[in-house]
Amino acid sequence: MRILIATSEAVPFAKTGGLADVATGLARSLGDLGHEVTLVLPYHRRFVPAEIPVEETGTSVSIRMDERDVSAEIWRARLANTPVDVLLIDQPAYFDRGGLYTESGVDYGDNCERYAFFSRAVMEAARKLELSPDVIHANDWQTGLIPALLEAKYRQTPTFSKTASIITVHNLAFQGRFPGWCMKYTGLDWKYFNWLQMEFWGDLNLLKTGIVFAQKVTTVSPTYAREICQPEFGCGLDTVLASRSEDLVGILNGVDTSEWNPSVDRHIPQRYSAGSWKAGKAACKRELQRESGLPERPDVPLFGMISRLTDQKGLDLIADVADDFLRNDVQIAFLGTGEAHCEQLVRSLALRAPDKVSAVIGFDEQLAHRIEAGADIYLMPSRFEPCGLNQQYSMAYGTIPIVHAVGGLADSVVDASGPNLMHGRATGFVFHDYAAGPFAGKIRESLRLYDARPTRQSVVEAGMKRDCSWERSAAEYLDVYRGALEKLPD
Repeated sequence: MRILIATSEAVPFAKTGGLADVATGLARSLGDLGHEVTLVLPYHRRFVPAEIPVEETGTSVSIRMDERDVSAEIWRARLANTPVDVLLIDQPAYFDRGGLYTESGVDYGDNCERYAFFSRAVMEAARKLELSPDVIHANDWQTGLIPALLEAKYRQTPTFSKTASIITVHNLAFQGRFPGWCMKYTGLDWKYFNWLQMEFWGDLNLLKTGIVFAQKVTTVSPTYAREICQPEFGCGLDTVLASRSEDLVGILNGVDTSEWNPSVDRHIPQRYSAGSWKAGKAACKRELQRESGLPERPDVPLFGMISRLTDQKGLDLIADVADDFLRNDVQIAFLGTGEAHCEQLVRSLALRAPDKVSAVIGFDEQLAHRIEAGADIYLMPSRFEPCGLNQQYSMAYGTIPIVHAVGGLADSVVDASGPNLMHGRATGFVFHDYAAGPFAGKIRESLRLYDARPTRQSVVEAGMKRDCSWERSAAEYLDVYRGALEKLPD
């Protein structure tokens, strides 16, 4: 199958979050399964590592943006150690900037214009290079225009006459909603700016556009797929999504096991596997305590939390349980950046209890690996979480997660309740009501489990042995691609 994956970011070319990991992980796995995969993203020159070879294709595209022509050169690279081609859309005025979507925490004012251009350039590049994809896989609002372009403008061209599109919603909270006049950048007739297609309360909504026009819609976990059809999690698009429920599929993201795997991880002091985790984690814990300035105590439960520091990620619950938590003989290592009041919370906890709390405000990829390997228990009390990766990293590293039962957290972690423990299925702790009491209760349960060594071993090893590979997820995406192709008219 010929598959074109359009994304605004992908590791190692540019990254702000999980989308970059997902795009690369899926592309690599599909390529390894023998499919012809092309990954297309903007050429963010400042973010592409110098050691990655990039070459000119000799192809350029010119897009009419409102009343001017904007051109872009197409560059080619290769996803390392894979057969996956990477095309980079080089338009410096749009993409050679200090950030991908924001600078100094402020959205670029021309984001609609930038990503409308990118989506249109993807289609033109594919046409000029005669890629003839069977499937175009769009991701989030930045490429939400692509399914509409396919149906309204390119369907009758030889390159795309038998092409299906899907769009993956990674986080419904980000929709690409812009003033209605931005429709002029899309290259589409204003007749599509109506409440059934591209218009949303007077605005242009690019994510809604993709959801309406794509043959299939996916999101990043089965539970999240159900949640977003309800008003509580639908972010105003619940009725649109509910109308596509027969074509909406939730697929849990995989984990890049070449990068997040304690048996090969180059960032941790001692590698280990499910058969040797006790000595390996002990060494990693000792080093994490030393690096974090915490007392080197092998007996104390060490918690970890790597996160955007926002209330959506559960920092309000952390504040609510902090007093009770610190009364225990525990340690915790925080890593992340985010909202000012949440950053201040973790800083204040570290100042208040320096022998128990370490707080690194910032992001350090290598330290993130060492926290996953060195911690005993991982906190992920998100208010909502479309998929989540850190709970999966934690289980792979033998670190027991405590999660709120939403989205991918509910789909990936099996609660350490009686029957699950009895049958060796438990991989962590899950609380259902988003409140301090249930969260604190699971923390207490995790402390009891920490002291129950044989039972703890069962939970650790069940988590380490679960299949979190991209191969599993890629197989599910291939089923969706086939379903999308079946929806095309003969």
